Amino acid sequence: MPAVMADPLTLPRLPLLPQEGTDWRRVAKVVTAQRHLEGEGFQVRRPFPGIDLSLADPFLLLDHMGAVEYAPGEAKGTPWHPHRGFETVTYIIDGAFQHQDTTGGGGLIADGGTQWMTAASGIQHIEQPPPELVAKGGLFHGVQLWVNLPRAQKWVPPRYQDIEARDVRLLAADDGSSLVRVIAGSLAGHDGPGVTYTPINYLHATVAPGARLALPWPRDFNAMVYVLSGRGTAGVEEVALDEGQLAVFALAPQGRDGRPRRPRRRRPAGRERRGLGDPDPRRPADPGADRPVRALRDEHP
Repeated sequence: MPAVMADPLTLPRLPLLPQEGTDWRRVAKVVTAQRHLEGEGFQVRRPFPGIDLSLADPFLLLDHMGAVEYAPGEAKGTPWHPHRGFETVTYIIDGAFQHQDTTGGGGLIADGGTQWMTAASGIQHIEQPPPELVAKGGLFHGVQLWVNLPRAQKWVPPRYQDIEARDVRLLAADDGSSLVRVIAGSLAGHDGPGVTYTPINYLHATVAPGARLALPWPRDFNAMVYVLSGRGTAGVEEVALDEGQLAVFALAPQGRDGRPRRPRRRRPAGRERRGLGDPDPRRPADPGADRPVRALRDEHP
């Protein structure tokens, strides 16, 4: 259970999207995350890199850490290491992680908090479980996302953003069934707290059992959904998704006149999931035209 929860019936709701007249995105590909060892030996699940970069751009990497119940002495972190030219975004769903970098930034990221580190011209940092977690063990669950920087910002000074759990924008699905946390970007006019050089949307949704979640999505943004826990379906094709799988949504198809054609409608997937999106560099920006991602349908009883 994520640390940040709320009663969706008390929250602002996303707009109801009509079945007819709405351009529903289709699922282009499903990727199963591969397991890797990172840092001092902790396991991550990594769905990308490994997919078509044009469908993931500007996202470089996604590491899913846990969920795991550590025994005393099991929790591990990373040694000091450098980054340059991109941003690391660490979101701790449950538990805690400590961060320190060479700019003096850092602190404890815990229970729904996010650390947004812009490496840019260059930085070194270290990430470690807090001593209490190492000594006593406990629940740990988090995600780290790497976001590429535009060429013009690759040499800007490094910076650090500490986004606490209370700062995240909370929304409800159009029917009040599901919870959406906006970490960065804007969803239906509701802005998240993360400040980005690259325009992106970064969301965490908890989809109620048996429910569907439809998200209005900018037409010129890529879109991906990763399942943190549970299972369900994505897209109009009802493509099955399980924990540790990523659905990559297709861009709007082009007609002979170069204008997007309307595809068939699509349906949802998963239970706990991350939503990722950014402008596709091959398309001219069209901020007024949204093409919804109907992302999640939960199959849990």
